[in-house]
Amino acid sequence: MSTSELPVSSNFIRTIITEDLESGKRQQVVTRFPPEPNGYLHIGHAKSICINFGLAEEFKGRCHLRFDDTNPVKEDDEYVEAIKDDVRWLGFDWGEHLHFASDYFDQLYAWAVQLIKAGQAYVDSQSAEEMRANRGTLTEPGKDSPYRERSIEENLDLFEKMKNGEFPDGSHVLRAKIDMAAPNMNLRDPAMYRILHAHHHRTGDKWCIYPMYDFAHGQGDSIEGVTHSICTLEFEDHRPLYEWFIKTLDIFAPQQIEFARLNLSYTVMSKRKLLQLVRENYVSGWDDPRMPTLVGMRRRGYPAAAVRNFCERIGVGKGASWIDLSVLEDCVREQLNETAYRRMAVLDPLKVTITNYPADQVEDIQSPNHPQQPELGNRVVPFTNELYIERDDFMEDPPKKFFRLGPGREVRLRNAYIIRCDEVIKDEQGQVIELRCSADLDTLGEAPADGRKVKGIIHWVSARHAEEVEVRLYDRLFSQENPDKAENYLSALNPQSLQIIRAYAEPGLLAAAAGETFQFERVGYFCVDSRESQAGQPVFNRTVTLRDAWAKLK
Repeated sequence: MSTSELPVSSNFIRTIITEDLESGKRQQVVTRFPPEPNGYLHIGHAKSICINFGLAEEFKGRCHLRFDDTNPVKEDDEYVEAIKDDVRWLGFDWGEHLHFASDYFDQLYAWAVQLIKAGQAYVDSQSAEEMRANRGTLTEPGKDSPYRERSIEENLDLFEKMKNGEFPDGSHVLRAKIDMAAPNMNLRDPAMYRILHAHHHRTGDKWCIYPMYDFAHGQGDSIEGVTHSICTLEFEDHRPLYEWFIKTLDIFAPQQIEFARLNLSYTVMSKRKLLQLVRENYVSGWDDPRMPTLVGMRRRGYPAAAVRNFCERIGVGKGASWIDLSVLEDCVREQLNETAYRRMAVLDPLKVTITNYPADQVEDIQSPNHPQQPELGNRVVPFTNELYIERDDFMEDPPKKFFRLGPGREVRLRNAYIIRCDEVIKDEQGQVIELRCSADLDTLGEAPADGRKVKGIIHWVSARHAEEVEVRLYDRLFSQENPDKAENYLSALNPQSLQIIRAYAEPGLLAAAAGETFQFERVGYFCVDSRESQAGQPVFNRTVTLRDAWAKLK
């Protein structure tokens, strides 16, 4: 499904944009997605990507990809390329509009000088602790810096020396001169530039000072002609500062619009916490399939269309709300149910011997690649007298509504025969190790001739032909619905979030390519791991179960 085919629901941002276009306030729509390249994107970023690129596409405008690379200490080209890959994976294209905040460093510096000359910015030489103490509180005004009334000439001289690298880190900052008694703390002479003797991934060692995000992002929007600067609610209190810089500089004014960020259950989306999980080896990396990162979801087998559908389904609002992870998982199931080829694999094998089937016979069973889409054709699955079935498809003393195998009970093997369990073989410890069954050999693709009803259908593989493969059963990374409410979020980690087993799969699965996704019938959806698999040795990651396994736990 292309992005243009996604269902469209109304929201307040669409209403604002429609009114702006109809009134003539705006002639076109220009949005932007402005990530900082200091980590990998997660599902929360996907919501912002879909909103910004989706609205631009819907209103026949454009969306820019602009990297907020104003903090060289934490940023890296690795993250830049990963973010570009994620945006492309979701199905969006910025075209020629790839930008960086660092593209505007010269212009931002010139504007800072302009504000100094206008008496609206000054160099402050207080320590960080002094600035923090003098900032005031929500109920008490701040105190003016003793350096606030420096002359324009002195400020220009100091700022030039800051740029030239003549001062150590932290010795001075450039601040806007607004109002230290403002009720909005963001207007209490906010910092515009700080000294950082750090190598920048794009500008190298040209700069020893770097603009703060609050000074860079609004001006970046203005330079690029962004009409609707869409961001999350935590920036609502920053909007007066955003508008103050633009008005004071007398430059093009975008409109900032805030929406509620995504809060997803059983997940953390703090970059700091995700980085800790990676660095302290609680996960195998940013692309660990348990991570809420887009690269992790891609490796797990989540389709991009499912993520886009999820972002559209949860809507856009002003109020903070929690979305249950099952909503995302349902979107994944719906998409994969349409697209995933069916295959058979047994995760916990129990041997079945069909006593009335020739031991030397191999029969080719025609099995559909997708039962609802016959145009996708069939594949051949070998059938012999020795099979593996799932251990939990057999019970010695089954309850009334257990429609699988039990002593004397019948079940149909998927796309094959009806079999009856005649004998149960156990080892010395009393564990069931084999079932001896007889097949109704007239039931291949046919109902029983005597009209008896057989309700159960189970999957199987030929023991002689099945290939042993590695299967990784991924589950939710956290067992607590809101890990951030735990005393330590690490204590809420789910110890069963990854189980590695050896399974038996129908032989054709050995040729599966990295990234291919299948439904293992009656088990779940599985994707060939893009990092661990080798030619002829696929590793299968469980993408999602066939139904919500957590619903009964709530």
